[in-house]
Amino acid sequence: MLRPSDSTTPVLLLLLTALLACGANAGSPEGDVAALADFRLAADRSGALASWNASASPSPCGWRGVTCAGGRVTRLVLEGLGLSGADALPALARLDGLRVLSLKGNQLSGAVPDLSPLLGLKLLFLSRNALSGAIPPSLGKLYRLYRLDLSYNNLSGVVPPELARLDRLLTLRLDSNRLTGGVDGIAQPRLQDLNVSNNLLSGRIPVAMAGFPAGAFGGNAGLCGAPLPPCKQEVQNASPCPPAAAMAASSPSSKPPDGKGKMSRGVVAAIVAADFAVVGLVAGLLFCYFWPRLSGRRSDRRHREGEKIVYSSSPYGAAGVVAAAGGTYERGKMVFLEDAGVRRFELEELLRASAEMLGKGGCGTAYKAVLDDGSVVAVKRLRDAAPAAASTKKDFEHHMAVLGRLRHPNVVPLNAYYYARDEKLLVYEFMPNGSLFSLLHGNRGPGRTPLDWAARMRIAAGAARGLAYIHHASRRGGLTPKLAHGNIKSTNILLDRSGEARLADCGLAQLGTSSPAASSAGYRAPEAPAPASRPWASQKGDVYALGVVLLELLTGRCPGSELPNGGVVAELPRWVQSVVREEWTSEVFDLELMKDKGIEEEMVAMLQLALSCAASAPDQRPKVGYVVRMIDEVRACGDPQASSPSHGSSMDESSGVSDSPAVSDGGGAASQ
Repeated sequence: MLRPSDSTTPVLLLLLTALLACGANAGSPEGDVAALADFRLAADRSGALASWNASASPSPCGWRGVTCAGGRVTRLVLEGLGLSGADALPALARLDGLRVLSLKGNQLSGAVPDLSPLLGLKLLFLSRNALSGAIPPSLGKLYRLYRLDLSYNNLSGVVPPELARLDRLLTLRLDSNRLTGGVDGIAQPRLQDLNVSNNLLSGRIPVAMAGFPAGAFGGNAGLCGAPLPPCKQEVQNASPCPPAAAMAASSPSSKPPDGKGKMSRGVVAAIVAADFAVVGLVAGLLFCYFWPRLSGRRSDRRHREGEKIVYSSSPYGAAGVVAAAGGTYERGKMVFLEDAGVRRFELEELLRASAEMLGKGGCGTAYKAVLDDGSVVAVKRLRDAAPAAASTKKDFEHHMAVLGRLRHPNVVPLNAYYYARDEKLLVYEFMPNGSLFSLLHGNRGPGRTPLDWAARMRIAAGAARGLAYIHHASRRGGLTPKLAHGNIKSTNILLDRSGEARLADCGLAQLGTSSPAASSAGYRAPEAPAPASRPWASQKGDVYALGVVLLELLTGRCPGSELPNGGVVAELPRWVQSVVREEWTSEVFDLELMKDKGIEEEMVAMLQLALSCAASAPDQRPKVGYVVRMIDEVRACGDPQASSPSHGSSMDESSGVSDSPAVSDGGGAASQ
C-alpha cells in the first residue's frame, strides 16, 4: 500500500504541470510555443516538423513555416507536408497574434474549429484537406479576413449567413464540398474572387452576384439565375405565347358558334382594307397640317434657349445684338489666349456643338462639346460666378491671361474664354480618360479592374509635378499674391490620352461661387475660412489637399466615404492617424494593393509623406518641390526608370521642383 506522501506526489506534479500550462497563456510568446508544440504532437506523424524543437531552438521564429513579429507568431504556412489528424487544428486557435494561416494540401480531418480568437487573421487557407462537418458561424467574427479558402474538403450543411459580416472579404472559395442551401448570405460588395461550384447548393443566385462567371456556380444542379440559365418560374412568367383559347376567341376569322351571320373571306378583307385606307388618309392630313407649326416652334425654342445659355445683357458685348423672346440680348465674344496654339472658332460654332454634361462642381458645370470639324473641347460654365478676385472685366481678363500662360504636361491648358456680366465660359483641352476619382472609387464590385501600385504612383508624381509648376509660376511671373491652385481633389485630377495626370480647374477658386461644392470640404486645410465666406486659396492649402489625395491613393477611401462600422470618414488624415495609432499600419492600405508584392516599404514611405503634407499646422507642411523629389525617390525604389518623367527630371526648374526639404512658404491668396 502506498503511503499518503507517495500517493499525493504525482497528483501535485500533475497540478503543477497544469498550472504552468495555464500560465503559458495564448497571449504570450510562451503560449505560442505551447500551441505549436500541441499542434505538432497531433498532426506531424511523418516528421515534417522536426525543426520544431524547443530544446535546440527555444524561439519558434526560426522553425519551418513560422514567421514572427515582435516575438509573436504572425504567419504559419505549412502547405503540402502530409500533416494529418482530427484534433490538430484547435491548438492553433491559441495563436492570437496570427495574421496568415495556410495549411492547404495536407490530410487534416475533423471539423473546422472555432477560430474567433484570431481576430487579426487576414488570410485563411484550409483547402485540399479532409475537413468535414459544417462551416462554423464563428468565422463571421474574423472581421479583418479578406481571403478565405475552404475548397476541396468534405464540408456539409448550409453556408452560414454570418459570413456576410466579413465586409473586407475579397476571396471566398467554397468549391468542391457538399454544401447545401442557397448563396444569398455571401453577396459581399467587395468580393472579387468567388467559387462555390461542385456543391449541392440550390435556389436563385442574387442579382449582386450575377457579375461573376458561370464557372463560379457550376456543378450545382439546384442553382439558377444569371449567370446560369434562368429559373423555371422566370421562364414561365416570361412566355410571350397567350393561351390557345384566347387566340381562337380573338381571331377575326373565327366562326360564330351557331353558324349564323357568316361572311365570306372576300368581304372581310375588303372591310379591313377600307379601314386601313381611311386611317392612313386622316393621319396624313393631320401630319401635313401640324408638322410645320410644331417643328417651327421647336426650332425657335431651341434657338432662344441656346441664346440664353451663351448671350447676356453685358455692356461689354462686341459681337452685335441678338433678338430673342422676352427682350434684346447683347453678346460677348470668344477670346483665345495667345499661347493656346489651337484651332479658333466663333461663338456660333460652340453654340451649334453637341454638348454632354460631364459633371457639376463648386466652380460650375463642365460639358464635353463636339465642334463642326469633329474636334472635342471641354467647356466650363461659370454662370453663378461672382468674381471677387476679378470684380471687373479687366480683372477677369488679367486672371484668364495668367491662367492661360500655364502650359505644362501635368496641367489642363486653358485655351479660350467667353465673358459677359452674367455668363462666363472657359474652354479647355478635353481629357478623354476621366478622373482619378472614377478610377479609384468607380465600380468597386465584381469585374472591376483595380488601379495597381505603379499607376497610382505615376498619378501621384504627375499631380505633384503639376502643382509644383503652378506654385513656381509665381516666381517666374512675379505674381502677388502667389498663385495657388485652390481646389486640389481627386475629381480635379484628370488623365490625358497617354494616362498622364493633369490638374484641372486651376485658379478658379479665386473667382468664387455662390454655393461651394460639399465634395471639396474634406480637402480644405484647417486654416481655411468657412466655405460660405470669401474665396480663399493658398499654396500651403494646396499642399494639404495634395496630402489628402495621396492618402486617397493609399487607402482607397475618399473624404465622406462610409466605414464598415457605419461611420463616415469626415477627415481622411485624422482617420488614418487614428488607425495607425490604434491598430496595425497595414490596416489603412487599400485591399486592392495586396496583390502587388514587395511594395510594403514604398507604401509606408508614401504614408509618412502624405501625413506630413496633411499636417494641421501650415508651417509643418513641406514645399511641393520636396514632395515631388520624395515621390520620385520612392518610385525609384520599385522601378529605377520610373523617377525620370518624360518631361524633365525632378530638378527641372520649369517645374518648380527644388531639392530643399523646407516647409511650404506659400502665403494665402484670399480675395478681398
